[in-house]
Amino acid sequence: MMGFPVPRVVFSRCLTFDNCRYNGQIIASEAVEQFRRVLDCVTPCPETDIGLGIPRDSIRMVKRGEGLRLVQPATGRDVTDEMRSWTRDFLDNLGPVDGFVLKGRSPSCGLFDVKLFGETSKGSALPGRIAGMFGAAVLERFPNLPIEDEGRLTNFSIREHFLTRVYVSARFRELAAKPAMAGLVKFQAENKLLLMAYNQARMRELGRVVANPDKLPVAEVFRRYAEVLPQAFAKQPRHTSAINVLQHAAGYFKDRVSAAEKRFFSSALASYRDGKVPLSVPQSIIRALVARFGEKYLEQQTFFTPYPEALQFISDSGKGRRTD
Repeated sequence: MMGFPVPRVVFSRCLTFDNCRYNGQIIASEAVEQFRRVLDCVTPCPETDIGLGIPRDSIRMVKRGEGLRLVQPATGRDVTDEMRSWTRDFLDNLGPVDGFVLKGRSPSCGLFDVKLFGETSKGSALPGRIAGMFGAAVLERFPNLPIEDEGRLTNFSIREHFLTRVYVSARFRELAAKPAMAGLVKFQAENKLLLMAYNQARMRELGRVVANPDKLPVAEVFRRYAEVLPQAFAKQPRHTSAINVLQHAAGYFKDRVSAAEKRFFSSALASYRDGKVPLSVPQSIIRALVARFGEKYLEQQTFFTPYPEALQFISDSGKGRRTD
């Protein structure tokens, strides 16, 4: 299989990179510690980058009338305009990127779980949760990219999904830098089983784009492919879909392995279905068979190693596992 690209990912700076939290602390994250070893990391801290110190008085998202403001209750300082200006400049000049990992619950970086307060500085939090000011802008600007906070990445299913999307994005971004139909045909072929596991309807749609029956210019084919590709990976694959792909791949070896080996593989599939092990466990069994028998077609499939083995650690929060 082809080598791995180096995805470019934006991380909140406080996530293992620097002691820049409002209280001068750094946030430990096993996932980010692993990621930063192999990814090209961009590490903004919106709050310090707009001039707030370390340590500093905390800021809040505050509802004023119909609008939202970013306020420092202890001083009464409103930093909304500074944050919006910095955010716009940062995102405008960011360049190509393959994903984001932002600090959860942060009034600047949070994605969905930020407390919202009433107008008074001492007011209680209002019902519900929102995105922080920078986090909301990221979600709006990059709706097709994988965007997570460090808390959700403690779940191995979410982490696998995030990394798969990041590496698919990076692979296609490299390909699109020098667009050629031969390269796109190869990309579609190498990702066939991965697409099959995620979204068969989008897999077929992408296949039609690559076939290019209308003889469109290469640039237009790439543009259309780029529109559909993120949709194929928007949702985590169902256990049943991934299991079907694994069983399909195992069929290549049905007459070449022992009954005991077949039982071992079936046991790994059952453990994956029950949420006891990550997808990488049954994938690794197929990979071993591919290496043993030299099965060239499967050897090229990104499904079996969608991202580097160094990132396949299996610690898990135990929260948020799918039951399908």
